[in-house]
Amino acid sequence: MATGAAPTTSKRIAAIDWMRGVAMVLMMIDHVSMAFDAGHFSADSAALYEPGIILSWPVFLTRWITHICAPVFVFLAGTALALSIERRVQRGADAWTIDRGILIRGLFIAVLDPTLVSLFSWRLTFQVLYAIGISMMLMAFLRKLSTKWLLTVAVGWIVLGELLVRQLWDPAVGNPSIPTALSMAFYYTPFFRISYPVLPWLSIMCIGWAFGRYLSERSQGRGAKIEPVALFMIGGAIFTAVFVVVRAINGYGNMFLLREDDSLMQFLLVSKYPPSLSYISLQLGLFCFIQGGLIALEKRIGVRPNGVMLVFGQTAMFFYLIHRVVLEGLAQWGGLRGCAGIVTTYVVSLAFLIILYPMCRWYRGYKQRNPGGWRQFI
Repeated sequence: MATGAAPTTSKRIAAIDWMRGVAMVLMMIDHVSMAFDAGHFSADSAALYEPGIILSWPVFLTRWITHICAPVFVFLAGTALALSIERRVQRGADAWTIDRGILIRGLFIAVLDPTLVSLFSWRLTFQVLYAIGISMMLMAFLRKLSTKWLLTVAVGWIVLGELLVRQLWDPAVGNPSIPTALSMAFYYTPFFRISYPVLPWLSIMCIGWAFGRYLSERSQGRGAKIEPVALFMIGGAIFTAVFVVVRAINGYGNMFLLREDDSLMQFLLVSKYPPSLSYISLQLGLFCFIQGGLIALEKRIGVRPNGVMLVFGQTAMFFYLIHRVVLEGLAQWGGLRGCAGIVTTYVVSLAFLIILYPMCRWYRGYKQRNPGGWRQFI
C-alpha cells in the first residue's frame, strides 16, 4: 500500500482508493474459491442454508471476510458519483446533461451482469454490477432529495424493508416472483440467479452519496465540522451495536437466517442474499472502522502513487471484469469448477494479484492519457 516513489500530495482522499483496493483483494479470494474450491461455502441465505451443516473455521472465514466487498463497492460508488456530480454542478452543468450521464453510465454497468458475466459463467446472473448500475440510474432522481431525506430513505429500507419482503417471499416455499427477486429478494436455479436485489443496495448507495456530499461541502469550507475519522468511528460504533442487538435477539432483522446455537460462527453467519439488517449493519460497521483507520493512516504516511492498494482501487472496474471473466471462463469452460481446495484458493489468488498489478497500473496510465469515451465507464 505504501511502496514506490516519494509521497505526493493530492486533494483526492487516497484512503478511499485504498479501501476499494482492499475490497478488490478480498473479492479475488472469494471468486477464486467460487471457481476452484470444492468446499466453497456460499449458503449465506435462508434459501440456501441447510440446518445442521458443519463448517470448519478456515472455510467459513474465507467466505466471511469477503462479505464486506459489495457494501464497500456500492457505498463508495455512491460517494464517487456524488463528488463527481457536485463538481459538475459547481461548473454550471445543466440538470438534464448530468442525469443523462448518470443514466447511461448506470445502464452500461447494469447490463454487464446479464451479458458478459453471464456468458462466461454460463448462467443468467444478476449480481453486484446489476445492483450498482440500477442504483446509479435511480440516483439520477433521488439525488434531488436533501441529504436528510436521502438518509431517511436509506435507513428506512434497511430497518423496515424486511417487513415487505416477508409479505412477498417465504424461502421455505421457494423462489419469489422475478420482479420481487430483482427488487428485494433472492432467486436461484442452476441456470438463473438473482442474488443482488436493487432496494437494499440502493439504500447503501444513498448513504455513500450522503458521505460524498459531506466531503464536497467540507472541501468548500462549509457543512458539518466533524472530522471524517471521527465520523467513521461513530458510525462504526452505531452500526456494530445494531448488529449485536439484532443478532442477539435472533428474530426480525435477520432475513429468515436465524442462529441455531450460541456459537460465534452462528452469530457471524448472516444473510447476504438478500442483505439483512444484521448483515448490512455488521459490514457497514466494519467498513467504517477500517475506512476511518485508513484515513488516519494516510495523514501519517502520505501516499505512494504506485502503491498496490491504490492502483487496484483506482482501476476497480477493470480489475473486476478481467478477473471475473477469466476465473469464470476457466471454471466453466475450462472444466476446472471445484477442482481444488482452500489452500489452492489462496495460492491462485496471490498469483492472480501479482499478474493483475502491472495490468491495472498500465490501464490507469492509459486511462489518464486517454480520458473520455468508453474508458469513462471502466
